[in-house]
Amino acid sequence: MLNRGWVYREQVKPANVGQTLVAYYTQRYRHSSELEWRSRIAAGQVWVNGQVGTAETKLRLGQALSYHREPWEEPEVPLAFEVLYEDRDLLVIAKPAGLPVLPGGGFLEHTLLGQLQLQYPHETPVPIHRLGRGTSGLMLMARSPCAKSNLCQQMRDRKICKTYRALVQNPRGTPSTIPDRFTVTQAIGKVPHPVLGYIYGATATGQFAQSDCQVLQRNAQTTLLEVIILTGRPHQIRIHLSFMGYPLVGDPLYATGGVAQFVEGAMAVPGDCGYWLHAYRLGFTHPQTGAWMEWICPPSAPLAD
Repeated sequence: MLNRGWVYREQVKPANVGQTLVAYYTQRYRHSSELEWRSRIAAGQVWVNGQVGTAETKLRLGQALSYHREPWEEPEVPLAFEVLYEDRDLLVIAKPAGLPVLPGGGFLEHTLLGQLQLQYPHETPVPIHRLGRGTSGLMLMARSPCAKSNLCQQMRDRKICKTYRALVQNPRGTPSTIPDRFTVTQAIGKVPHPVLGYIYGATATGQFAQSDCQVLQRNAQTTLLEVIILTGRPHQIRIHLSFMGYPLVGDPLYATGGVAQFVEGAMAVPGDCGYWLHAYRLGFTHPQTGAWMEWICPPSAPLAD
């Protein structure tokens, strides 16, 4: 079944002034070739300031660009999620692994937000934080403007407690030498990606990030960790643990070192699944009552200790 299509909107920035329309889209969105972008522009799918553009249209500062993508068939994903708590201000759910939270990467309606819009068409809950597509577990959403403001401030003040379960590979497959407790503070920032332009990884010039880790169970080839994150950088746990030399079991992108590993013919992206990561515990202060609230979402094997 096809979705309803989508309009991607953006604005011309100083660095892009003088570029042709086809050059702008070809260089910015490398998932498609110049020929493909020329075909879309010729078909009237790309507009400039509300008018159909041409491939050789020269861009000016502040112009509004819109790509009208035709309906497409989205990949199949698990769409069902469990509601654990609901009131007038907030919603707590358990997200399945494989379900994207927000549109992107070929997903529009097959996302958590898309499903929330179907179930709550008038006042759609707003995610306060995100989980990677391949990550399962607890998510918090606001249902009122007051709750959104309050919970976002709690996020900025690092007062929302988020605890994860992560299954990692032991170094070189040997009996684990991972410390019982350790903290990772490696900065996380943008790194080049040959298809997407950039993704996130361990960088010297990125933003501060902190992950506090504790061993729960040791096995011959793997170790089960509890991870508490004080910051919420993109793919933070995957990057931090791979940086330490303990990449998540099954992670197709982040291997040892905290940067993406590219194999010719198998170009992984952050939304690829297969890794073992679960949002296990979530705690926060209710924005209206001021009461501390906490949930635990038991993981499935092998993330259960």
